[in-house]
Amino acid sequence: MRLPVAFLECPDTAAAIAELPSTACADDLTLTARDLVCRDFRDALGSFPTGVTVVTALAPDASPIGVTISSFNSVSLDPPLILWSLSCASPSLAAFAQAGHYAINVLAADQQWISECFAARENDRFNGVKVSKGLGGVPLIEGCSAWFECSNEAQYPGGDHLILVGRVHRFSRGDADEPLIFHGGRYRKLRHDAQG
Repeated sequence: MRLPVAFLECPDTAAAIAELPSTACADDLTLTARDLVCRDFRDALGSFPTGVTVVTALAPDASPIGVTISSFNSVSLDPPLILWSLSCASPSLAAFAQAGHYAINVLAADQQWISECFAARENDRFNGVKVSKGLGGVPLIEGCSAWFECSNEAQYPGGDHLILVGRVHRFSRGDADEPLIFHGGRYRKLRHDAQG
């Protein structure tokens, strides 16, 4: 499969989107690009709370790579498949797309600093992060809520992102009770049921 190497920047003004094409919906409604301001769309998507994960792998030179994502989702139980997506602008895109294995590290509520570390544009994201080795030598971040060790099953273009489907070969749950949650552009904590 050919990797997407370029993508359109998200227009942020009405003038910038005035000449973009319309997309017809199946129910005969039309969503015109003029009506869609990317920031508003992103904010609306942010109303859906997600868990926070760090995907880790080894680059072709065997150095560890990792990136924070919230686009993780289950796909299938039989076979066990998951998916996640990565921006076509990510400097790690080619390395993740070519990796034989990668791991989804589901962060615990006390690991916000790890999320921020792997979301930053710094080179040494693993500095101060305790890891162990998983399948294929892929780093597994210690203290997480769960881990999914995957092989690279399939990839699909998805607009300005690449969708990666992973086949889970091994998984485990950690001791952390609470996951790290992201909602409305910020980190959140679960509220415990008062009667629970």
